[in-house]
Amino acid sequence: MATKIRLKRLGKIRTPHYRVVVMDSRTKRDGRAIEEIGQYHPKNDPSVIEIDSERVQYWLGVGAQPTEAVVALLKRTGDWQKFTGDTSASGVTPQAERSNKDDLFNAALAEADEAPREAITKKAEEPAAEDAAESAAEEKSDEKAEA
Repeated sequence: MATKIRLKRLGKIRTPHYRVVVMDSRTKRDGRAIEEIGQYHPKNDPSVIEIDSERVQYWLGVGAQPTEAVVALLKRTGDWQKFTGDTSASGVTPQAERSNKDDLFNAALAEADEAPREAITKKAEEPAAEDAAESAAEEKSDEKAEA
């Protein structure tokens, strides 16, 4: 009997949840499984991948063939590297902690309060200087016209 390690779909229409299962290669996608060895929830942020490493190593050793999607998951968990004897680092990258939006907002507000207010007054002074230069130029032109 040829066995495969593949994904069994569960969940609603737009919220898929998968179970990583060992099945006979001739059964339907959502048919009866020999053993369930993990879960995969792609819609969660970050996605949830839970795989029983010991059982995966057993089934791969016995000769079960994983599908491409399952191989990608096994690479992420590092189980595929264990099976193939690859010494490279596993594909799992630790997630950076998300910053709280409230903290970011409060920090931006504090920066805005600390910012110097000179820019507003400079703009008001510049047109006054230009007006003075224009009025001086008008006076000179008036003097020339009178002379």
